[in-house]
Amino acid sequence: MKRLLLTILCIILSIAVWSQDKAVDITILQTSDIHGAFFPYDFIGNKPLNGSMARVSTIVKSERERNPNLILLDNGDILQGQPSVYYYNFIDTTTKHLYLRIAEYLKYDAAGVGNHDIETGHPVYDRIVRESKRPILTANAVRSDNGKPYFEPYAVIDRDGIKVAVIGLITPAIPKWLPENIWEGMRFEDMQESAAKWIKIVKEKENPQVILGLFHAGHNYEYSGENEHTPKNENASLLVAKNVPGFDAVFIGHDHDRYINTIVNVAGDSVIILDPSNNGKYVSELSVNLTLEKGELKSKKVSGHLIDTKDVNIDAEFMREFAEDYKKVEEFVSRQVGILTHSISSRPAFFGPSEFIDLIHRIQLDITGADISFTAPLSMDTEIKAGPIYVSDMFKLYRFENLLYTMALTGKEIDGFLEHSYAIWTNQMKSEDDHLLLLRQDENMRNGRLVNPFYNFDSAAGIIYTVDVSKPAGDRVTIAAMYDGTPFLEDKIYKVAINSYRGNGGGEHLSEGAGIVKEEISKRIISSTDRDLRYYLMRWIEQQGGVTPSLLLSEPEWSFIPTEWAIPAAKKDYKLLFGE
Repeated sequence: MKRLLLTILCIILSIAVWSQDKAVDITILQTSDIHGAFFPYDFIGNKPLNGSMARVSTIVKSERERNPNLILLDNGDILQGQPSVYYYNFIDTTTKHLYLRIAEYLKYDAAGVGNHDIETGHPVYDRIVRESKRPILTANAVRSDNGKPYFEPYAVIDRDGIKVAVIGLITPAIPKWLPENIWEGMRFEDMQESAAKWIKIVKEKENPQVILGLFHAGHNYEYSGENEHTPKNENASLLVAKNVPGFDAVFIGHDHDRYINTIVNVAGDSVIILDPSNNGKYVSELSVNLTLEKGELKSKKVSGHLIDTKDVNIDAEFMREFAEDYKKVEEFVSRQVGILTHSISSRPAFFGPSEFIDLIHRIQLDITGADISFTAPLSMDTEIKAGPIYVSDMFKLYRFENLLYTMALTGKEIDGFLEHSYAIWTNQMKSEDDHLLLLRQDENMRNGRLVNPFYNFDSAAGIIYTVDVSKPAGDRVTIAAMYDGTPFLEDKIYKVAINSYRGNGGGEHLSEGAGIVKEEISKRIISSTDRDLRYYLMRWIEQQGGVTPSLLLSEPEWSFIPTEWAIPAAKKDYKLLFGE
């Protein structure tokens, strides 16, 4: 009898509790574009680093203590950047990857995939997916053979009885930048189409109370001349948030832009957008406050902000946990690979031939045996000092893990390629008082006041040419001859050394400039290195021992004209860019 009464009492209490409103507060934190900045130290520049996972760790622990209902997400582009990831991607491949151990230490719940993660190659990112204890999400990267997602399309995370669904998407522009062997077996679907498909599946199958987007794509869908109707738009995050109803919030990345906004979607609902920039300088924080009545969702309030990590203390426990990894990376970047007779800087590369760029040209021509070399400065402002050259300096010389291609281009296509490069690089000058470079005129200038990304400013080696900045875009380049004095012919096919980003269409030099149909670009590839170009640059310098930087020719191989305008304008623009 007592047992029966006790059972009845329990049922009555359960009904009473069930009938009461229940409030649940969930905190979601997002990191994005960490680029290997695990430690508060720049192993490339040999100096302290703002941001980093060591500061993110402090925030995560504090927020988790404040609210145990915490969800931690990363939005990709974490496997490329600092030597700390390069080391575990390609040097020590037997130890469990540092990224995975940090993810486990901080208790990440899920992670997205970025284009620079894909760029590390199948052996690296397939290993990460295979060994990760957390789901790796990207719904619109699908298998070529059966159309099923290559990664997990979404994850459902439970907090206090609340189901939070997270749908991952990646920028579909990857085939424009990366060689097919790196993403072989995949194709990349339009973000809006994929989101519409998977949000329907998630709602029907999982019935979550909260739906989040984890999109590795930026907010500016007009970037690179695209628009809201462009198929497979590179930065379609806002388009998805607006045109695909159902998302409560969308976490974005890829563009390294600190961004927060609230938009109204086509169904009339508000969607908050959060982008924490890069390198752990900010952390996105989303607060979701829910009220349930009899188990049913009664109300939901979503708000968010960005946490600045600038004044956040470094987590000493984090540093102790990964002290041995720090030491290994430090030893790796401190290895000497050669000697440089005098210092070189990337700064002069914006104003004419430079020893910094010509060193890359020289090595590319030597490795490939090509007739002509194309390359651009991949760092805006960096210097390699005279004396011993270390592994860390190689990350200054060449920032990304591009492959090196040899391609077949006609003389006419080479001319068009360069016309495109200088059109996005230089201004049309009317007098010596004008700017040489194409500069922004507003107050919110990015990339050192440049209108276009500096990593698209390709110059050439192997030919002698001038760039007349008094002429309109598309009519500035005049190629006089080859290096050896032989004629440069428009209808002749030349072998060209070029990095894989450019060689796959990145920057539109080959399509808009050279006029090659995008579907035909890959057919022009003669050969490719099997490892990243930085590896071959490093090996070349080791073989040389001592390196004396110099221009490839005693006279500059190219120049801006008219010199009476270009020279004073270059001095003026130099001060604008670098403050000296």
